[in-house]
Amino acid sequence: VQLQAFGGGLVQAGGSLRLSCAASGRTFSSYAMGWFRQAPGKERDVVATISQNGINTYYADSVKGRFTISRDNVKNTVYLQMNSLKPEDTADYYCAARIGMSYYARDYAYWGQGTLVTVSS
Repeated sequence: VQLQAFGGGLVQAGGSLRLSCAASGRTFSSYAMGWFRQAPGKERDVVATISQNGINTYYADSVKGRFTISRDNVKNTVYLQMNSLKPEDTADYYCAARIGMSYYARDYAYWGQGTLVTVSS
């Protein structure tokens, strides 16, 4: 599966952005999806993950209550709605796919390119 992430940009603290990740192929619904982020000089960390059918989700503690992951298996797209953004949310955001949910980046075989989110104070 090939992934393409987009929707990043510059936003003021307290603002919102929605990231999208479009997948190619007809097997999108077979994959659990994840959003990860990586700030300069830091490791790539999980933000949120969602199961193949969209019923089960996982969020990092730092984004709970502010971010929402969702997916549309007809449009082959996974979304990350980000509200109440903080400067510490600034990072490159990546979408990823694997069979079965995981919050470890090392478990994901398929990755989209990063989309940069910058939150100004």
